[in-house]
Amino acid sequence: MSEIPGDLKFLKSHEWARVEDNGLVRVGISDHAQSALGDLVYVELPEIGASVTAGTGAAVVESVKAASDIYSPVSGEVVEVNEILADKPETINEDAYGNGWIFAVRISNRDELNDLLDADAYAELIENEDH
Repeated sequence: MSEIPGDLKFLKSHEWARVEDNGLVRVGISDHAQSALGDLVYVELPEIGASVTAGTGAAVVESVKAASDIYSPVSGEVVEVNEILADKPETINEDAYGNGWIFAVRISNRDELNDLLDADAYAELIENEDH
């Protein structure tokens, strides 16, 4: 299994959140999630300007196995989407924690970050799932 970056926060549904220096929260799915899904063939990105609520669906990824909702880890406004994924959804498979990010949110309530799992708690969650 790959290393889980220590600067990320996670939802139990395997989405990650990275708070950037500019205050935006970049969102993607974990390496564990992309591995479980298999080869991604399509990503439905949220609209820029859309409001998202923590814990609700904001995007969809489709793999050869299944389609999965991607939940926003925080509430706020979508201010960026990763356009690369429209043509190259496999970028998520190749670099889940880097170039495979899905969207970025201008967070409306920073306290929501406290509700997310840290890297160690997330590692424990996936370890327990595998047993």
